[in-house]
Amino acid sequence: MKISTFVFTFKQGFKNIFRNKLFSLATIATIAACIFLFGVFYSLVVNVQYSIAKAETNVAVTVFFNEDISEGQIQQIGEMIRGRSEVASVEYVSASDAWESFKVDYLGEYADGYEGDNPLEGSENYEIYLKDVSKQPELVAWLETVDGVREINHSDVTANILTQFNKMLSYVSLGIIGILLAVSLFLISNTVSMGIAVRREEIGIMKLIGATNFVVRFPFLIEGVLLGLIGAGIPLAAVYYMYNYITGYAEDHFVILNDLLQFQSPREIFSVLIPVAMVLGVGLGFFGSFISVKRHLRV
Repeated sequence: MKISTFVFTFKQGFKNIFRNKLFSLATIATIAACIFLFGVFYSLVVNVQYSIAKAETNVAVTVFFNEDISEGQIQQIGEMIRGRSEVASVEYVSASDAWESFKVDYLGEYADGYEGDNPLEGSENYEIYLKDVSKQPELVAWLETVDGVREINHSDVTANILTQFNKMLSYVSLGIIGILLAVSLFLISNTVSMGIAVRREEIGIMKLIGATNFVVRFPFLIEGVLLGLIGAGIPLAAVYYMYNYITGYAEDHFVILNDLLQFQSPREIFSVLIPVAMVLGVGLGFFGSFISVKRHLRV
């Protein structure tokens, strides 16, 4: 293929956008609507998963020791725990630290009556935080076999709820994204098909004067790609503005929920969303045109 032929077909694809403004606007609107929905859904899902991940970091397994255990044995158990692959961090809480925390949280001014006394003597413990809360049963089963461990406090209900919700969210996300892509391809294919039907006479003339299949087909593909880029850029700008506004409003007006509502920064969200949306826009435009050309254009 000559370079001049490629340049000619590229120019034709670019010109087709302006020759058929109605169909171009329809295609851009279709792609923009689908990518806008994808962007909103992606931002929502990512922030929900982010909040779940933050919640998981607060789910701890607490390990208490036998009363006759030595400091050396406690340290040895701590090193064994830190060596586990599922463990993210381990915090040692001494009996005095546990009592100070208990006084602040529950006793307040009444703690003066316990001056010089520590009712929580012997309550030294490790608070273990996991990388993945679904691994909690494995860690607990192992801790039960460790010598010197007296008691293990953990919440199976919390761990199961977080794990199951995360799985459900992943499945729902994949299903909705698949539906959005299928609907987008269908709508774009139909839109391009209408454009091809209108230009059949023009295409027939091109074939009569000796135009190759490539020269006839390639401009439609270029047109689809360019429209896909435009259709992706518009909703990205809209989603960016909305995301900044909504997260800022929520953080300013719902301060009481700041510990529950955890938002990722726009930079983190859009560092992924921008390239993905661009690829989706180009892909939808290209494959929508390709499917339509292959099905309706008999040249």
